[in-house]
Amino acid sequence: MAVGKEIRSKIKSVENTKKITKAMEMVAASKMRKAQERMRHARPYADKIRNITANLSQANPEYKSPYMRTGGTAKTVGFIVVTTDKGLCGGLNTNLLRALTNKLREVQQAGGNVQTVAIGNKGFGFLNRINAPVVSHVVQLGDTPQLEKLIGPVKVMLDAFVAGKLDAVYLCYTKFINTMKQEPLVEPLLPLGAERLAQTEAERAKYGWDYIYEPDAPTVIDELLTRYIEALVFQAVAENMASEQSARMVAMKAATDNAGNLINELKLIYNKTRQAAITKELSEIVSGAAAV
Repeated sequence: MAVGKEIRSKIKSVENTKKITKAMEMVAASKMRKAQERMRHARPYADKIRNITANLSQANPEYKSPYMRTGGTAKTVGFIVVTTDKGLCGGLNTNLLRALTNKLREVQQAGGNVQTVAIGNKGFGFLNRINAPVVSHVVQLGDTPQLEKLIGPVKVMLDAFVAGKLDAVYLCYTKFINTMKQEPLVEPLLPLGAERLAQTEAERAKYGWDYIYEPDAPTVIDELLTRYIEALVFQAVAENMASEQSARMVAMKAATDNAGNLINELKLIYNKTRQAAITKELSEIVSGAAAV
């Protein structure tokens, strides 16, 4: 029964694959909970800096930070692309890179130039394949995002924007909605719009203090805005990591279920083949006995 032996080999192979995908699903579920906690813990820091900076900006209306300059058309646009280092997470990176491609096409059709910063191995490889200029990159961030690894690549974009080499900067990442849904976003990061620094009445009452500046208000505001932008990028990386583990858990669960269905189908085929072979042998035995 060469056919039966081949089917048994396939069943064994799929069972081994099923064990791997099941283990990866359980690992991703464990990492997902930690990534979600890390993502939620990063939000208060950004909110604090945003409120303090908004209050300082209102207290010094005569000073306009270079991060908040407006006017003119976006001829040179920068993109900070946050993707994963590893695959096996469904269409997470594909959806984000598709949205990025559409935005790049819009900028290029309008006659603009682009510069990119890649955070994550998948995005870095994609940008190299499409020959997009990558001015800086960081890969192999691990399961825990570290701000000191992100500051260098982000500072390249911030310095270029302050120097006037970039007219706008976009942040591309996958936002975590829930375990089953992650949303790819390409949202403007610079210049900082008034809506980003908008405050509610409760926030104005809570942060409406008088400050003593050292060395002076413009320096303090610029430094705070720099920290705020870095916090936004860190938050995007944390959101992307939570999305990655959620997408990987869902993808591995689907792979495990598909492997189980395939095993059942192969067993059914094996049993049918085996039964057909037995029936054939019995028919030959009966035919031989009748001939004798």
